[in-house]
Amino acid sequence: MPAAVMRMRQIARRCRTPGTTIHRTVMIIITMVMTIITTSIAITTITTVISMLMTASKSPPPDHPGGMTEAEGAALYRLMTWLSPAFPVGAFSYSGGIEWAVEAGDIADAASLGDWLASMLADGSGFCDGVFLAAAHRAASAHDAAALREVAELAAAFVPSRERQLETSSQGRAFIDIARSAWNRDGLDRIIAQCGGAIVYPVAVGLVSAAHEIPIAPTMHAFFHALTSNWISAGARLVPLGQTDSQRVLALLEPVVVATAKRALQASLDDLGSAAFRADLAGMRHETQYTRLFRS
Repeated sequence: MPAAVMRMRQIARRCRTPGTTIHRTVMIIITMVMTIITTSIAITTITTVISMLMTASKSPPPDHPGGMTEAEGAALYRLMTWLSPAFPVGAFSYSGGIEWAVEAGDIADAASLGDWLASMLADGSGFCDGVFLAAAHRAASAHDAAALREVAELAAAFVPSRERQLETSSQGRAFIDIARSAWNRDGLDRIIAQCGGAIVYPVAVGLVSAAHEIPIAPTMHAFFHALTSNWISAGARLVPLGQTDSQRVLALLEPVVVATAKRALQASLDDLGSAAFRADLAGMRHETQYTRLFRS
């Protein structure tokens, strides 16, 4: 078709007298041909776009709303509920020693808060809690009562201060009580009884998610997000920080959270250990701090 158009134009140029009948006829023919070509291209384009849109918006199978199975959707719903600030475990009343760190001048702005929390996550209680969560989840999933009891006992003992013990055991007890009341599951009571004593927060999250058959990886990431968000919330009230700075700190800690979660998922109880000594001291010093807003 393009070659034919060029040929028609050549014929028009050869017409000696513009405005003659043959000249006007040739120009009309050229216009008609070009209109046909343009219309054909437009129709082809529209047809292609419509086909692409129909393919892109093709409804997924009934069991895959938004690309998730029904079980995956339910698991996400529960994790978002259990590990949201609205879940009443009392996390807002604990700072994990951050209150003393602010009092001592170790934390004075968004940058120093981010550095402090990165250390707590990667080298302190954050990583250890992740290891306990993973170990509890695996033991509960495998119905290994002896292993679950060992994890629960070690996690309860693996705290450096009295207030840290109060923080993790109180949240663990509250998490278990609410899960049994509102989200009970066959076998959950048996799993809880196998722990044989106090259940700290990461162990509680691990065994409840295992009882509900929620995979360990998303549980771990949701747990770390909740933990980090609570620490930032405490820091924002104590420094104080604005909402934008708080979100900047949360964004800054994203790669630390991801990396720590990966390490915790791959670790065993033999890999437990903390090097965040200043954070541990902060938890101890907070016990005798004169003026306090938080319980730890």
